[in-house]
Amino acid sequence: MKFQGTENYVATQDLMLAVNASITLKRPLLVKGEPGTGKTMLAEEVSEALGMPLLQWHIKSTTKAQQGLYEYDAVSRLRDSQLGDERVKDIHNYIVRGVLWQAFTAEQPVALLIDEIDKADIEFPNDLLREIDRMEFYCYETRELVRAKHRPLVFITSNNEKELPDAFLRRCFFHYIKFPDAETMKLIIDVHFPDLKKELLTAAMKTFYDVRNLPGLKKKPSTSELLDWLKLLVAEDIPLEALQSTDSKVSVPPLVGALLKNEQDVTLFEKLVFMNQRNR
Repeated sequence: MKFQGTENYVATQDLMLAVNASITLKRPLLVKGEPGTGKTMLAEEVSEALGMPLLQWHIKSTTKAQQGLYEYDAVSRLRDSQLGDERVKDIHNYIVRGVLWQAFTAEQPVALLIDEIDKADIEFPNDLLREIDRMEFYCYETRELVRAKHRPLVFITSNNEKELPDAFLRRCFFHYIKFPDAETMKLIIDVHFPDLKKELLTAAMKTFYDVRNLPGLKKKPSTSELLDWLKLLVAEDIPLEALQSTDSKVSVPPLVGALLKNEQDVTLFEKLVFMNQRNR
């Protein structure tokens, strides 16, 4: 069982090696990188390529590890007992299975995505050490030990906004998705826009990397934002001339709001363009 990329996802050689190493070691693959570099999509494409169902757990700042295991609905049980409902005799009726429980008890091997783990508090990954290591947990309400029938293929993504505990890192195989170079980016664009004219692609990529490489940007535009921008350029039928300045100076590209997402970066960019125009 090896991952070799898909038609919809351009995977670099080192990324494919990381995925396959995670499969061989039977350890979660911790994927870090800038937002918009395809971390979540990686799990989707790997699961599809390997023919595995994908279970997704999207983490929020308020998410607790227990929610991934199960939750006991005591309020509903109390209400049903007051109403004389027969369901109260079986506590299993009030156990809401979380994503990890579903993954552990699945009849076939599944892929499990724990998305943006760095959004949760520092105790979240620590609370999952046993579950990730031994692939089991104890349900106190039903007094049963839930063990994985098949070890799931676990993907954990992080935007690198918060450091993760060493004990958690030790249990993972780590890979950092670097921002794509120009050649890799062309391959990615070709997947999404196979009929894009070569001249437009060249001009758009030059503009994009010029914007991205500006010093002092608070948020650099990502791969997904480049794809959004190209989609707009095609939809609005923006002429090639609009992306090309008469000299090599920086100019404001059309629909720049698809690339720059806060007022500080827009102001910085406009100042730079103004300074360049004065120096012509």
